[in-house]
Amino acid sequence: MSRARVAVVLVVATLPGVLRPVVHAQTADLAGLWALNRELSQFPREVGFGLAGLSPEVGGTNPAPSGGRSRRGSGGSGGAFRPPLPESEDDARRRQQVTEEVRNPPALLTITETASAVTITNERGRVRTLRTDGKEGALQLDGGAPIGVIAKREAGRLVVQYRVDRARELRYTFQRVASPPQLVVEVEFIEQGAGDRVRRVYEPAGPADVAAATAAAVGSSDTAATARNAGASPAGIQAAGTGPTGGTSPTGGGGQAAAPSTAPAQTGPDAELKGLTRLGVVVEDPGPQAAACGVIQKTIESAVSKRLTDAGFRILRNTSEDTYVYINVITTSPSNGFCVSRYDAFVYSYTTAKLTYQATPALVQVSLLHKGGITGGASSQHGDAVLRGILEYIDQFSTRIRDANK
Repeated sequence: MSRARVAVVLVVATLPGVLRPVVHAQTADLAGLWALNRELSQFPREVGFGLAGLSPEVGGTNPAPSGGRSRRGSGGSGGAFRPPLPESEDDARRRQQVTEEVRNPPALLTITETASAVTITNERGRVRTLRTDGKEGALQLDGGAPIGVIAKREAGRLVVQYRVDRARELRYTFQRVASPPQLVVEVEFIEQGAGDRVRRVYEPAGPADVAAATAAAVGSSDTAATARNAGASPAGIQAAGTGPTGGTSPTGGGGQAAAPSTAPAQTGPDAELKGLTRLGVVVEDPGPQAAACGVIQKTIESAVSKRLTDAGFRILRNTSEDTYVYINVITTSPSNGFCVSRYDAFVYSYTTAKLTYQATPALVQVSLLHKGGITGGASSQHGDAVLRGILEYIDQFSTRIRDANK
């Protein structure tokens, strides 16, 4: 399958007893559009972190099944009981969400890569961009709690570690297989020297995979949108250099990052968009495969800039230092003459914030707005379809910003 450069994050595994493919270090490129193969993936009945305070030996010497529980039981004499560690509300939310993500993995993953980062998008439009420099950053989970994350490349693999709390970590390892073409994701729950393991397998996505995953995601997306409109949850914050997972209150006016303030926060629908009058425009180069399908970086940049100018915004050229619109497209061609693209539009800004797990404020990147979609069709018409979808999102962004400033 041909690929354009794009970024995403994912999870993968194979059933017990199935022969595992040989993973070659030279196939480190993860970029592409990937569909989960449930038959080749592990779905253990129980998977997750154990009860805080129980040592790995509790429960006797029951052998671990292939995939799933590796150290828990309901009785037995071995092992010592340790008093449970205190768990904060944020710790509990982090633990619950990362466990749920493993139990219900994405059906479709879009991944793009640069020399310094990997971006992973699922069929529901959740995007996470991970720096691969091995330094700890932070991102905001959908449930609202921040989580520490370290990502790095090791011998042709992408290794991502999430710090759930002081005693628990979740580790994802992504590897690409050359033959058969697969993306293998291994997930390990790490606590007190042991933990559950799950292995899942993704394969190059075709038009039918895209259609099925998109249709399945529509219902849940509509439900989530209704919940957001009805009861405005706090917007999400994530560290500079990590991927978008939600919005938060910016400094306002598209300006530079400001120090934390003790003044009362603005409230109400889209309060974080008030005062926003100028925007940068950054369009990621989608690569040669996208160009062959009619998806052209300069064409998108010009059309987005014109649409924003017509809406009354001042456009700042070629900058990501201020509040800016970011466009990312990943395009594949699973069959001759047929193209599939995942496209996402964001509005980003920067601010400083005091994170619950750090002693001093940190510069964080803020995702104010996000929309994403998938489209497929003949290569002769594909570029126009992608551009129409992106411009629809730009119009929606403009309307929300305009309404917030009334």
